[in-house]
Amino acid sequence: MNRVGFIAGKPAPTRFCAVNSIGENTDTPCGSWLASDEARSASKKICTLLITSLLSLNASAAEPQLKIQAHLQPAEGAMVGGLVELQVDVLTDTWFTSAATLPELKLDGALVTPPDGQAQHLNQTIDGQSFSGLRYSYLITPNVARRFDIPPLTVSATPGQASTAISAQSQPLHFSAAQPPGFKPGETPLVASDVRLSQSLTNSATPLKTGDSITRQLILQADGALAMALPVPSLADVAGLSRYLQTPQVTRLDDGRGNVLGGRRIDAVTYRIDKAGAYTLPAIAVKWWDVKTQQSRTAQVPAISFEATANSAYKPVFSITDDLQQLGRNNPHFSMRWLLWLALLAVCIGVGYWLRPALMRARRQWQARKHARRLAWEQSADFAWQQINPQLQAQPAQLSALYLWLRRSRLGLQLTNAGPRLQGLLRGLYGRQPQTAQTLAQLRESLTTLHNQAEQQAHKPASALRPLNPVHERDFP
Repeated sequence: MNRVGFIAGKPAPTRFCAVNSIGENTDTPCGSWLASDEARSASKKICTLLITSLLSLNASAAEPQLKIQAHLQPAEGAMVGGLVELQVDVLTDTWFTSAATLPELKLDGALVTPPDGQAQHLNQTIDGQSFSGLRYSYLITPNVARRFDIPPLTVSATPGQASTAISAQSQPLHFSAAQPPGFKPGETPLVASDVRLSQSLTNSATPLKTGDSITRQLILQADGALAMALPVPSLADVAGLSRYLQTPQVTRLDDGRGNVLGGRRIDAVTYRIDKAGAYTLPAIAVKWWDVKTQQSRTAQVPAISFEATANSAYKPVFSITDDLQQLGRNNPHFSMRWLLWLALLAVCIGVGYWLRPALMRARRQWQARKHARRLAWEQSADFAWQQINPQLQAQPAQLSALYLWLRRSRLGLQLTNAGPRLQGLLRGLYGRQPQTAQTLAQLRESLTTLHNQAEQQAHKPASALRPLNPVHERDFP
């Protein structure tokens, strides 16, 4: 046996054999470096598998939950004119990355105030699982006695760790509103836990005189009622006083955290004293229903009396007497003559409108006759005669108008038919020694004579015989 070769073929001994779970060598001796490398590779594979399993478990975790719960406060015993709070709880098992989107709620016969953006934080445990969220409130004031059905509300939100927005619905609810005792059917009472009515008076001067003013202010506060549901007090007119109503101030009373406590309404009216005398502003009462004692109550303020003396230096801002006089002075007076002229003008306009179709037809007929006369004139011998002189003066001169005149004068197309003078002029134009300019000048001078000769020729009776040697058919007159 070759001992040297056998020893050289064995793996070299190593100091350590085992490795721990993170790939480090332990103190356990090993037989070779090859065994140590295999142990380290297996350890790394196990770690990779563990990390992959943890990541897959985290990725396959369930999507966050969204729950919607709705409640009515109070659940029973709603009154017409009272306040019913619809509480909508938006809950999730993680957290919200943005505000929830709430739907619009409309109820026939009721005034609905949507949430104003403020909400109450909640923490609840449902089926052993912790949820957190926000509570939003819809404020409902019934105006009629009937049953109200609230449909399911669809709310959308984006909880933490959610890939997209999630939507959920609340359960449908209903409630019935009854008319409080002591109020007429159709009357909207003020339903509250407490009502306070106060007034104040402000005089423009002391003592009061004619032309001064007095301002009456009413402050109505109601706990547990909407500000928009507060009734309008009756601020009646008073004889001898001019009334000027001011814009009311309606505000909501809350605790600063979004919880509505009630409402307040401030009304003011200013009376201007037009006449001296004693006056009384009537008392004002507000009837309301107490939800605590379930009784009808009345809040009122007493009447206010005052006196005003005459003021000789006072002049009304708007004098009725002066206004009437100015109105009579500016009122125009129409005489019968002008009325007759206006009536005649109206009759003429009416007749013209009635005769408009006939007038349009007559206008079209007149234009047609005018056009026919124009065409007849352009086809006459006189029209051709007017064109002769301009053509003779043109460069070069033309005789087309002359031939046209001869034809329309029924003298044929031979210039010799117009007279012997014209035949001599033609020799000057087309002879062996033509004298064009001189001949044309003579022709223009003899146009009047030529026209008279043509008229005499036209008045001669036409021969019953045809020409012995006609050259062309057009030579016939």
